[in-house]
Amino acid sequence: MTPSQSLPFQETSLSLFDIIPFWGMVADDDVRILHYNAAATGFFAAKEESGLRQRAGDILHCLHAADHPAGCGRGPFCSDCIVRNAVIEAFQGKQVIRRRAKLEFTLHEIPVRVYALITASPFFYDGQQLAMLLIEDIREIAELQRMIPMCCKCRKVRDQQDSWIKLEYYFKTTWDVDFSHGFCPECLAEEIKSI
Repeated sequence: MTPSQSLPFQETSLSLFDIIPFWGMVADDDVRILHYNAAATGFFAAKEESGLRQRAGDILHCLHAADHPAGCGRGPFCSDCIVRNAVIEAFQGKQVIRRRAKLEFTLHEIPVRVYALITASPFFYDGQQLAMLLIEDIREIAELQRMIPMCCKCRKVRDQQDSWIKLEYYFKTTWDVDFSHGFCPECLAEEIKSI
């Protein structure tokens, strides 16, 4: 494609936006959603137009969105909302990167708890300041952290083959996580005493 045949910025940027595997949203300063990507559309199970210009809590079906007659962002729990606060920080020129959160909302009338990483960054488009909001669903990882069977004596963990292996090996083979080793203050004191 030659430069003269390239797509307009908006079409190109929105198709790139849809490649992001996390729930991606573009928000204004009142956390109203102006656009969201394909991953979010699939999760919200709604046509894109139905969510536009709604506040994030309304589109996410936050349990507290209806606590106040004025809706999302106005109730007693809203001052602690990580999504709203991340967008507000983005409008203050700050960047929120992968802040861990527990989101509670309803999905098909059923209460759902989602552990997520929230990222919000400011950007300008067509002379307007906006915020890019990304929500990474880490429920699978959070669930894994809660459910790893561990020996209370030797601290080995049981893998899916019912083998008991060192914690470090489990994380290395399952999540490609390496550990570094050192002493906590209490163990260091005990180690020094034993010398």
